Amino acid sequence: MSSLPACISTRVKSTQAAPGFALTKYKTFNFYEVTTNGEPVDESYQNRINILKNAVQEELMAKGLSLSPTNPDLLVNIGVVTTEKVQTRQTNFREDAPRYIGQRRYTWQSREIEVGRYKQGTATIDLVDAKNNAMIWQGSAEAVIPEKEAQLQKTVTAGITKLFAGL
Repeated sequence: MSSLPACISTRVKSTQAAPGFALTKYKTFNFYEVTTNGEPVDESYQNRINILKNAVQEELMAKGLSLSPTNPDLLVNIGVVTTEKVQTRQTNFREDAPRYIGQRRYTWQSREIEVGRYKQGTATIDLVDAKNNAMIWQGSAEAVIPEKEAQLQKTVTAGITKLFAGL
């Protein structure tokens, strides 16, 4: 269980557009199939990917595009990387603190102590011109992945909104 505060937000790592890119040139979009190492993803992972896809879909629709299962102008590729992290704190001594060495030469030492574990996720969204099969925009964002699905939904929605703000 994570002891990180729930207020940690998504950080946009980067966005990059091809020269001359304008989202207004496109009317329809659809998603590439999400796989893990070429294999379909398991159900629990697919549910989390669907949260991400829904947030991207809402943003693109809010910008005037519509979802098209056949012949879309724009294809959306989603990449996700998760990493388990360890949260630590440093034990240290203040300069004015008394030092103690016991009878058996027991001493305190400064060291890092694990206080929690959490998962950090990075999502990369690629927008691909379907006609030319060329990537025209890429954005990447990272955040701590909440364990509860309701909080995950809020984090993803806020993060995708922040990521697409410049489009």
